[in-house]
Amino acid sequence: MSRRGSDLNDIRWFSEKEIIRLRKAHDEIKWLLDRDYKLESIINFVGSRYQFSTRQRDSLKRATCSSENEILRKSKELSTSEIAHNTLNIDGFNLIINLEVAFSGGPLIIGDDGLIRDLAGLRGTYKLIDKTDIALDYIFKFSKFIYVENINFYLDSPVSNSGNLKIKILEYAEKYDLDTNVDLVNNADVILEKLNNVVTSDATILDKCSSYFNLSKKIIDEYIKDAMIISLI
Repeated sequence: MSRRGSDLNDIRWFSEKEIIRLRKAHDEIKWLLDRDYKLESIINFVGSRYQFSTRQRDSLKRATCSSENEILRKSKELSTSEIAHNTLNIDGFNLIINLEVAFSGGPLIIGDDGLIRDLAGLRGTYKLIDKTDIALDYIFKFSKFIYVENINFYLDSPVSNSGNLKIKILEYAEKYDLDTNVDLVNNADVILEKLNNVVTSDATILDKCSSYFNLSKKIIDEYIKDAMIISLI
């Protein structure tokens, strides 16, 4: 069985002792963000001070946003009742990889904004694993359960195996009899940031889209009780 988003050093990097240091660093990063310092520069500065690994720095980057962005994002979040009998516009790789990591027991970071993010960092390369089927099954099962009317998946076509993932998604759409469209696009972000009812944990999309539904967290809370969720707050 394949495990998505895990590293042999995670037990050490996210031990109780390291979580205490990461939380202290998180508070410092947020303080600087609230004073308009740039995130990349802050991560480099604070990460070097604490001598964090690249993976620890990535967790801080995914966990932390400014207070202004936190308020903005939370104001756009839709409830389950608001998404019923409506359309979901899904950032395909973002959601599926997130759930693959959850089912693999890999570390997930919950951000200031309440979104769950993984540390998989596939960067253009993707292959289907056994957890892909499990993730898709729960996406459609939960969407059906909350009466989603139809789903639009957006997949970045330059990413390897995007075509194979599209076929797999449509198989589950047929299984659950849920109206589903899968678009292979050059850049999903630029499309999703103009839409409403978006499903993603991508910070840029969240800041620009009209509204979003926190589907990944809903599924993890409901079905993956033993998920490795790390809070730096």
